[in-house]
Amino acid sequence: MSRTAKLALPLVVLIFGIVALGIGAMTVLFPKTGQPNVGIGGPFALVDQDGRAVTEKALLGAPSVIFFGFTHCPEVCPTALFEITQVYKALGPQGDKLKTFFISVDPERDTPELLKVYLSSFDPRITGLTGSPDAVAQAMKAWRVFAKKVPTEAGGYTVDHTALVYLMDAKGRFVSSVNLDRPPEETAKTVAAYF
Repeated sequence: MSRTAKLALPLVVLIFGIVALGIGAMTVLFPKTGQPNVGIGGPFALVDQDGRAVTEKALLGAPSVIFFGFTHCPEVCPTALFEITQVYKALGPQGDKLKTFFISVDPERDTPELLKVYLSSFDPRITGLTGSPDAVAQAMKAWRVFAKKVPTEAGGYTVDHTALVYLMDAKGRFVSSVNLDRPPEETAKTVAAYF
């Protein structure tokens, strides 16, 4: 075997190795669905504003919008829920094909009864979810949501939290975050693509 052939063999093995690693990475990051496998979403067991049990199975059959917040939120949460309500208006009758879940990050205060009163100011198709601190923590972990109590001067507390709005497809898989800072008609078109 010539010296050139001896040098070329390790180079060929290296190139094949890099190609194989690339194919393996693409399989993990982009499974057969073509969607990124980012590990957002998963099992949860909560209750809605009417006290009914709700699990991750509720995400099946139609696209879903998920937003984590709390009823004592001074600005971010009511603004996001108002904007989601505007998206429902832009969707018109098609809005019945969209599920929306507002998951509390403050289960100590956000009882089903309080969620029901709070959500009465927004589109009636928005479902509020709460539960025990452990059950809420499990849902937050599944969606990679951060939340932390922050004491207030009045002796109470507020909650700093992730304010992303998640779009899930009809199979309960994460699609993307939803940009509510644009006209609701544009967001409605993005969501309607998954009907």
